[in-house]
Amino acid sequence: MEAESIGLLIVIVLGGLGVLASYVWGVRGGEGGGAALWGGVPKRSWPVYTGSMFLSVIGFFAVLYYLFFELTPGEVVIGGRVGFAVFFPIFVLILIPSALWLRSTRFYLDAPGTIRWLAVRLVLFLVGLASIALVWVLFALETEERGVAYWFAVGGSCYFAFHTFVLDALVWAALTKKH
Repeated sequence: MEAESIGLLIVIVLGGLGVLASYVWGVRGGEGGGAALWGGVPKRSWPVYTGSMFLSVIGFFAVLYYLFFELTPGEVVIGGRVGFAVFFPIFVLILIPSALWLRSTRFYLDAPGTIRWLAVRLVLFLVGLASIALVWVLFALETEERGVAYWFAVGGSCYFAFHTFVLDALVWAALTKKH
C-alpha cells in the first residue's frame, strides 16, 4: 500500500472511531436517550431512515473498497489537475463534522438557541457538501477502467450524498426545527 493510501486510511480509521464514539456518547447521554435524536422525524419514518443509514454505510464502504483496492494513488488524475490527495479534505470534512453532529444536537436539545441550531446545521451541511464533492471527484476521475467496483463506488457515493445532504441536512433539520 502506498504512503498516500496509508495516510488516508489513518484519517478514515481515526475519523470513523470518532464518529462511532460520538454515537455511543449521543445515544447514552442526555435526556430522552437516543429517541430524542430523532427530533421531529415521525416515528413511522424511523425504519425508513434506519434502512437508509445502513444503505449509506454500505455505499461508504463501496467507495473505500474502490479507493484502497482498485486505485493506485500515484496514477490518480481528477479533472485533469488534482490527484489522490483530494480525498483527504473530503474525508476530513465528512468525518469530523459527523463526529460533532450528535454532540451539537445534544447541546441544542438540552438548551435550544440560535447559535446551537446553527452549529447543528453547519455540521450537517459540511458532511452533505463533502459527500457531494466525493461524488463529483469519482465522476471526474480519469481512468480507462470503469469496472464493477467503480460503479458500485459511484452508486454508493451518490446514495451517501443523498442521505447526508437531503435526508440529514435538509429533511431531518427541517422536521427537527419545527419540533
